[in-house]
Amino acid sequence: MEHRLLGRSGLFISEIAYGNWLTHGSQVEEEAATACVRAALDAGITTFDTADVYAGTRAEAVLGRALKGERREGLEIFTKVYWPTGPGPNDRGLSRKHIMESINGSLRRLQTDYVDLYQAHRFDQSTPLEETMSAFADIVHSGKAHYIGVSEWTADQIRAAHGLARELRVPLVSSQPQYSILWRIIEQDVIPTSEELGLGQIVWSPIAQGVLTGKYLPGQQPPAGSRATDEKGGANMISRFLDNDVLEAVQKLRPLADEAGLSLAQLAIAWVLQNPNVSAAIVGASRPEQVTENVKASGVQLDADLMARIEEITAPVAVTDPVQVYKNTPPKR
Repeated sequence: MEHRLLGRSGLFISEIAYGNWLTHGSQVEEEAATACVRAALDAGITTFDTADVYAGTRAEAVLGRALKGERREGLEIFTKVYWPTGPGPNDRGLSRKHIMESINGSLRRLQTDYVDLYQAHRFDQSTPLEETMSAFADIVHSGKAHYIGVSEWTADQIRAAHGLARELRVPLVSSQPQYSILWRIIEQDVIPTSEELGLGQIVWSPIAQGVLTGKYLPGQQPPAGSRATDEKGGANMISRFLDNDVLEAVQKLRPLADEAGLSLAQLAIAWVLQNPNVSAAIVGASRPEQVTENVKASGVQLDADLMARIEEITAPVAVTDPVQVYKNTPPKR
């Protein structure tokens, strides 16, 4: 497993991180989730990403139990705050109240004294940015988090937060956007801004919700039991990639993957890791063997000719317009 610096910070993270968004506490039983975490550790993954909202806070608790007994200094544990975690008007968003209460809940569920990275899961239109950043600064200065990051923020939002972070002397080091061969909206604005300001990308869905595994075929119904058939597990999000033109382009990538000695999923993960601003690609799993296969993308170098052929095939179907950013829903108070 290769490790990379997170932005211009001094923190090394595994270039393939393990995430438990749609699995732990919901889609798979805890025994299987723990087996996936063990497989990640065995493969050299040291970076684990979760969020308080995943599975209604259960995902953090499952991850905390799965990592119990591991040397804490050898792990990088990331979590996030923003989405509702309770019924009250203050159980959501990036107010000082919610952030300060949420970090304590996350630490309790994760069974740790601190997280390495605490991330704003979305931008909060309802709370002054100064209030949000001041709360994050206090969390860092108290030792409950080492670094802070954002997820699915625009370039302008990142720039504004970075200015406040410098004033507050708090390390804003990362952005966590969706990024894959098929979803490239960060390339126009977010990546150039992040490069300028010293943030690294920790990208989610590098295999486009599973579409880049090649298991979804043009003109055919999705396989039974796949994410596209699971209304509770992301069927709505994956639907954007199930257009026949997209699926035909994905199938055209298969000979290129074969040529490189990779599976389609490994090719997709390796592709995002070719971007120098990407610090890590997050992979999830419902079975340990999925982790074992996906980590083989670590350290892979795709030559310029192969990258050009991938571009030629996917450019007509890839989403590149920043306006298509994953929609943020302001918290209702």
